[in-house]
Amino acid sequence: MRLLLFFTVFMLSFSACQQAAEEAEERPNIIFIMSDDHAYQAISAYDERLISTPNIDRLAREGMLFTNASVTNSICAPSRATILTGKHAHIHGKIDNVFPFDTTNITFPQILHDNGYQTAMFGKLHFGNNPKGFDEFKILPGQGDYYNPDFITSEGDTSIQGYVTDIITDMTLDWLGNRREEDKPFMLFYLHKASHREWFPAPRHYKEFTKRTFPEPATLFDDYKGRGTAAKEAEMNLLEHMTISADNKIYPELAKELGVEEPSEWGYRVFKSKYSRFTEEQKQEWDAVYGPINEEFAELYPTMDDSTFMRWKYQRYMQDYLACVAAVDENVGRVLDYLDENGLSDNTIVVYTSDQGFYLGEHGWFDKRFIYDESFLTPLLVKWPKKIKPGSVSNAMVQNLDFAQTFLEAAGVEAPEDMQGESLMPLLQGDNRQWGRDAAYYHYYEYPGAHMVKRHYGIVTEDYKLAHFYYDIDEWELYDRKKDPRELNNVYNDPAYAKVVQELTQKLYELREQYKDSEELDQKYIELYRERGIIKEKQ
Repeated sequence: MRLLLFFTVFMLSFSACQQAAEEAEERPNIIFIMSDDHAYQAISAYDERLISTPNIDRLAREGMLFTNASVTNSICAPSRATILTGKHAHIHGKIDNVFPFDTTNITFPQILHDNGYQTAMFGKLHFGNNPKGFDEFKILPGQGDYYNPDFITSEGDTSIQGYVTDIITDMTLDWLGNRREEDKPFMLFYLHKASHREWFPAPRHYKEFTKRTFPEPATLFDDYKGRGTAAKEAEMNLLEHMTISADNKIYPELAKELGVEEPSEWGYRVFKSKYSRFTEEQKQEWDAVYGPINEEFAELYPTMDDSTFMRWKYQRYMQDYLACVAAVDENVGRVLDYLDENGLSDNTIVVYTSDQGFYLGEHGWFDKRFIYDESFLTPLLVKWPKKIKPGSVSNAMVQNLDFAQTFLEAAGVEAPEDMQGESLMPLLQGDNRQWGRDAAYYHYYEYPGAHMVKRHYGIVTEDYKLAHFYYDIDEWELYDRKKDPRELNNVYNDPAYAKVVQELTQKLYELREQYKDSEELDQKYIELYRERGIIKEKQ
């Protein structure tokens, strides 16, 4: 009798374990890979002119590439908050990099964790030191450092010697190999600091990329004649606003000796701070490559006119920026290889994206913030062998607003009603008829602020882009995305586009109402800037 009872209990336990294992197998694992300021132009699946990224490209070959993926607010921390909450910035409250994140917001990792997912985060979060909903985390404080970085962990702070992109990947692979619970599905955030300013590459890459020359964008010397006040007054021009030390790696002592005009002392201070983190061996390796660059610059600079200097700055920018991207691509390959080698690929959703787009010299700019394409659009590649046909391409108007609901639906978890995105599941499975969005909504707030890009909101469809710049100006811009893909000519006042303006304006206000944005909220955030002392007087 006791034997029968034991056998019955054993079989019930075995059945329960088997059922749990089957459920875990059915529920996909999720790896969310996000880099910082990684322009889609710097992924060869989108554009082969600047760099080859064979590992990131694997996600396009084995999954789906999105050509119209965009952000709701092109600036780092607000974008990350939108991804976590599935809400626009005016709802979650993180409108810029300064406003604190309201920790009462519910994030999708919390929901997945509460529904049986093991969760972990490694890399750059950029706001908050205690991310909710994660079993384990190791995150960079603030922007973090490329060399010998510090990390905040649930068990205390630590510093690790080495290169940040490699270290974040080491942490990720260590977790997958040693602390992943095989009887649970997992949600893993794998978040890179690269390719954020000030672009300090790894030795293996700067030794290669500093020898390269890159094609110039057609609009490098844009004069902004076809645009409004906002484009003309933004402070992100390579010649005028990119620092010679922090950004272009000319040693401060030499720059001062040559009398190079620096936008501010900030560039000198930042370079010295970052260089001081190097070990003696790292300094010697760096100086062996960047020392000759400095010597050559000392000879060239006295003979440079503005055009020559602009071109020199562009090449230095691309050499370091793209070298940082190369490290990301290598390390993404390490993670994809691990999944293949350990039988995890088939039931794992792998997403690669950036927190927003970035200017790589287009319109003479670096940075982001604008609704214009290089800033507004973001790379998005998704691999999920069980659902996505390899080599798929989608032109749908998807946004970072949609990730939360997508992951929740994939996991079989109901999303909260107050999330504002749309699940990408129909698109991933090739059912475009079930996708409802034909226009994306955008709103940028951080003005006055870094790079001085004016406040604006707008609507973007596959064919057109309408934006309203407000606060200290009242200007509208319309671009024909098909006829004018470089967005050089504002046709808002062109009679031929009168009907388009009328229709898009109506649709824009409908979107503002749908997403619960309003003039009252616009004014609220302006007043908060005034209370902060950023705005000194009423405009």
